[in-house]
Amino acid sequence: MLYDCRSPADRDRGIAAAIEAVKNGELVVLPTDTVYGIGADAFTPYAVKALADTKGGARQAPPVLIGSRHTLDGLVFSLPGAARDLVEAFWPGALTIVVEHSPSLAWDLGDTSGTVAVRMPLHPVALEVLRETGPMAVASANKVGQPAALTAEEARDQLGYGVRAYLEAGPAVDPVPSTIVDLTGEVPRVLREGAVTLAKLREVVPGILDERGV
Repeated sequence: MLYDCRSPADRDRGIAAAIEAVKNGELVVLPTDTVYGIGADAFTPYAVKALADTKGGARQAPPVLIGSRHTLDGLVFSLPGAARDLVEAFWPGALTIVVEHSPSLAWDLGDTSGTVAVRMPLHPVALEVLRETGPMAVASANKVGQPAALTAEEARDQLGYGVRAYLEAGPAVDPVPSTIVDLTGEVPRVLREGAVTLAKLREVVPGILDERGV
């Protein structure tokens, strides 16, 4: 079912349907501040597997989206100071941080070596859903090898009935991917430079290394 969240009534119905679907272990497609994402409850292993199966291809550990900065504290054992500074500067927004997650978490995202890539997106529809569902495993809403979906309708054309609810919010405004920063080592390092530039990152954490380790 596709809900047009540009209509207030359809938005309310769509968000309610998406929240219910995620809590029932089903998949949803929702807008983010980059491209559209396909998401599942991060703590429901069969839902995370269904996400990978629906996208096709080999299973890769998906990043996790959260609806508030406070949620991050519940996911990690200890958050480095640099991570807190980056979160304060760029969340919600197009910055994904890789941190060591708490070993007590009852989830199975795949082979992550004890780490998780986590982000708080800057999109009101996504945040409204995430604040009710809790952490969601989310990947780009497209089949492996196909272009990233810039609308929910494009995602539906690729993913079909594997998804319970599609939330349409119009074309993605800024489809540049998020910047990914690894904070699990002694020195923070950019794994992928995207919407947040290295120069902006270094204004907050001057010693951060680029993708070449420089």
